[in-house]
Amino acid sequence: MPSNINTPKLSTEELAAFGKVVPQSIRAAVCRNGHWMGLRPIKLPNRRLLWDAAEAARVLNGEVVGAPDTLASA
Repeated sequence: MPSNINTPKLSTEELAAFGKVVPQSIRAAVCRNGHWMGLRPIKLPNRRLLWDAAEAARVLNGEVVGAPDTLASA
């Protein structure tokens, strides 16, 4: 699902606090897999990552989101 530019976004640090993990765990997962728990970030020109707040809330509440490469092998 494409992200709408007008929806609220989270920084990697905010997402990490929300998910109770360290930010580097999220960055490492994105580097290795292209996503973290099915969430794909928006990459800014300054190399920062932004995450859709609504999708993050759904994932952390137990819903399955995105990442078709991991869902196909499950």
